[in-house]
Amino acid sequence: MGQPQEKTQPHPRREPRYDGPLTVERLEEIFAGCVDFTRRPVALEGESACTLTLCYLGGMVRMERVSDYVLRPLAEDGGLRRCATLAAAMDRMEAGALYNLGVARRTRLDRGVFDLVDGWCLLFFPGERDVLSFFVGTEEKRGVAPPDSETVLKGARDGFVESVRTNTSIVRRHLKAPELRIVEELVGRQSVTAVDVLYLEGLTDPALVEALVDRLRTIDIDGVFATGNIEEYIVPAAHTPFPLVQYTQRSDRFCAGLAEGRVGLLIDGIPLGYLTPAVLGNFLQAPQDKSSAWLLATTLTLLRYACMLMTLFLPALYVAMITFHQEMIPTRLALSIIAAKQDVPFRSGFEVIVLLLAFEILQEAGLRLPQSIGQTVSIIGGLVVGSAAVEAKIVSPAVLIVVAAAGIAGYTMPSQEFSGALRLWRLLLALLASVAGLFGAVAGAAALIIHLAGLESFGVPYLTPFAVSAGREAREHVFLRRPLPQIKDRPPALHPRNRRKQR
Repeated sequence: MGQPQEKTQPHPRREPRYDGPLTVERLEEIFAGCVDFTRRPVALEGESACTLTLCYLGGMVRMERVSDYVLRPLAEDGGLRRCATLAAAMDRMEAGALYNLGVARRTRLDRGVFDLVDGWCLLFFPGERDVLSFFVGTEEKRGVAPPDSETVLKGARDGFVESVRTNTSIVRRHLKAPELRIVEELVGRQSVTAVDVLYLEGLTDPALVEALVDRLRTIDIDGVFATGNIEEYIVPAAHTPFPLVQYTQRSDRFCAGLAEGRVGLLIDGIPLGYLTPAVLGNFLQAPQDKSSAWLLATTLTLLRYACMLMTLFLPALYVAMITFHQEMIPTRLALSIIAAKQDVPFRSGFEVIVLLLAFEILQEAGLRLPQSIGQTVSIIGGLVVGSAAVEAKIVSPAVLIVVAAAGIAGYTMPSQEFSGALRLWRLLLALLASVAGLFGAVAGAAALIIHLAGLESFGVPYLTPFAVSAGREAREHVFLRRPLPQIKDRPPALHPRNRRKQR
């Protein structure tokens, strides 16, 4: 007989996590074994003389704030000494006798525990059920710096950092409109991570905001420690390698998306901003497009679309023509390829697939190693190993050129996630071409178009505006970027409540 299957245990988190009264003894039980938990007696002089108890977590609070904003006023404020009862003293402290900006009354143990973790200190009064909580957090964070993952040529250099409140302040500096709304949800049973939803009231489609907030509320996981902990729950990421949410580290690009009518997402601990919905054209737009002359931006956009087609289909077309359709190749070029391939023992399809895989291995090695070593590995792998393979007649020079051209064309994509999806489909198309020639490549291209046509990002078709009749204005940022004074309306696919964006 087989062993009985182990039953799945229920999740340990329950709401509220901690029951019972908010007392010092219960806090000591909860934080038992925690060296950073501190309990300090505080003497209150005067008519209501007694000993108060101050609790906090070391490292989460700034000691100067505790001393200057809480302890010193307790010792020096004459009004507190004249209070006849502790309740009156508590009311005076809450009204402003203590020099602290953030103060709140707490009665629930669950709320008091999370206050301590968030950098608050709790002040207990003997015989009183209520507890005063003061914010004295350290607010330590990385300084605002230019984005390191997106090149800034002409634009703001204040990139997002790990602190969500710092990021919202950056957005407020760019978007000073009082209509900017910030809705916060807590995600993660153990991490309790703050996730902020940003949008412009009166401009953004309310249904879009409601859909994103509802999806955040349905997330039930242990913690949010990586971007995928949010991305793969708010979009059907398992169905496609193509990104359905756009991310950026640039604050100006994030604010421009909000002004278009999109919804933003900021996650505490992750120095990125997310924009939804995201369609194909968004991942082919560079942040500099609106900072460059419209003729230059249009030319570069057309170049990116050409590079997208090149990185997808160049290896597959080469394999199909060399293996099955030699009549498509000019005679002199065919003779040159045949002469270079005479001593190579492998078929062209096998050569292309092996080189594509080697290209991915070199790229992965360059990313994972330290920067100085990664550059050395890329140079050695690309030049020395590639040249040695050609000289040893393991691969032909034409295959090496085709794979290198396709790989370099893929690097022109502004979005790395979109580039990764193209690389995956590039390998699949090369496999189909090696089996069925041009028919396999065409069938793969048709499958790719059908796949993209079936995707949606929060109700917006992924191929908008190619596959959706959204009007002439919707194509302004696809191939041709018209001069900015002529772009009067926001993208209609977003269903903004106010279509007009300038006179």
